[in-house]
Order: sequence, then structure tokens, then C-alpha cells
Amino acid sequence: MKFCFKGSFLIYKRFIKILLPFFFLFWGNVSFSQQANFFSRSEFGFSIGQMYYLGDLNQFKPFYKSNWAGGLMFRYNVHSRLSLRFNYLQGKVEAYDSDAKNPVTINRNLSFESPIKEVAGGIEFHYFPFQFGQKRNTATAYILAQMGVFYMSPSVIINGETIDLQALGTEGQGTSANSKRKYSKFQVCIPLGLGVKASVGKNVSFNFDLAIRKTFTDYLDDVKSASYVDPAIIASEYGALAADLSNQSLIDNRYARRGNPTTKDWYVYCGGMVTIRLGRGNKCPVLR
Repeated sequence: MKFCFKGSFLIYKRFIKILLPFFFLFWGNVSFSQQANFFSRSEFGFSIGQMYYLGDLNQFKPFYKSNWAGGLMFRYNVHSRLSLRFNYLQGKVEAYDSDAKNPVTINRNLSFESPIKEVAGGIEFHYFPFQFGQKRNTATAYILAQMGVFYMSPSVIINGETIDLQALGTEGQGTSANSKRKYSKFQVCIPLGLGVKASVGKNVSFNFDLAIRKTFTDYLDDVKSASYVDPAIIASEYGALAADLSNQSLIDNRYARRGNPTTKDWYVYCGGMVTIRLGRGNKCPVLR
């Protein structure tokens, strides 16, 4: 009997050693799950701001010909240092050689405007812990890094009529003079930026950020090639309008420089945002 009791004790002792780590792991998970749920960690909001473009028709001027833009945003707060952010953004970019100071650029006489419709998702990394409804940690700066897809459609207005430039193949895309196909109006972008945000009460926050969009196209402005294509080829295959818009120089020179094929186009959005938490708050601290 003594032997059985001792053997049972050893078995129970080993059993407790095996289960104890699982108990603490389960208890930790339960405690963590009780401190917040999906909705209390989620926010939905809207933003409004300014959008502008950088490329062959505007290489250096911040906020040149900027336009109002806005969108919707969903944010999921993983913990006080990290949030997942998904947003839809809509705006417009434009530029005109006639506004330049360089006589060579003025003579090129190109212009464009294009709508921008973007869907992107990524992360916000907070410099300081951020938490709704607490006396501390109510404001922070953050880094924004996302991956997205955007729609563009460069056009030009002539005599009050909007003309789609992509369809015309102004650099000979799809003609016998150029083996390249016409570029797609859907492109990939990488939004990268900095921002600040602060909570007001338990359920509302205000954000302000500026993010530049790295793109992988040089056709946001319909300008890439360093040289002009023979207008006779474009006229014979796409028509006289396409030929006229391929080279709009004030002093016609087929051998002048058109664009810079070594760089890609960018666009920038700078704006403010208001978000509202979807779920009710809680008193438990978030993960640090």
C-alpha cells in the first residue's frame, strides 16, 4: 500500500509538471482575449486633404497644382505599438509645361490630368504607446508603410473635350514603331509616410499624415520616352489626333527631348483623418 501511494504521488507530480505550463499559457490567453475584442480594437474613419504629382511635368515643386482628395479608412489596433491600416483614397493629379520657368520645358507644351483611385493596406508603427480612453498614451507619432493598387487615366483637355491619352498611344505603343504594348491603367504603389495622431475621449481619434506613393510606372503623366515617334507612323495607325498629341511643341522639333525614361512617377497625399472606434472600451491594458 505504501508503495502504491508513493508511486501515485510521483505520477501526480509529473502530471502537474506537464500541465502547469499549459495552464499558465491558457490563463494568459484568456486574460488577453478578455481585454479586447475585434470591434473594440477596430476603427473606421474618413480623411480629407491634398494630392499632387511628381514626374516629368513636375520634378521638384511640392503641392504644385494640388487637388482636394479624400477617402475611407479601417484600422485594427494589434497592440499599443502597431496597427493594421486599410484605406481607399480618391483624388486627382495634374501638371502643365506652360507653368514652367525653363524655356525648353515651356516649348515642349505638354499637359495632363488624371484621376487617382487607390486601395492600400499595411501597418502603422507608433513611436510611443497609443491607447484609447487612457489618461496616458493618448498621442503618438507614427510611420506608415503600405502596399496598394491604384487606377489612373491620363488625359488632356482640348476645346473643352477630355481626351484619353492612353488609348491614343502617344509614344507609339502598339504600333509598328514600338514593340511595347499600351500601359495599364491599373498600377502598383507603395505608400510610405509619417504622421501624428491623438485620441479624444474613449472612442474618437484625429490623425494627420503625409505619405508619398512610390509607383512602378512612368506613364502617370503619359510621358516616358526620351524622344518622339515618327508622327507619320502614329497618324497612319492611330489617326491624326494621336499624331498631333504625341508632339505638341510650340516650335516643332521631332528630335527634341520628350521625357526621362530613367525615373518613375510619384504622387503624394497629405491630409487629416477622423476615426471612430467600432466597439465599446474596456479597462484592461493593451499589450505593450
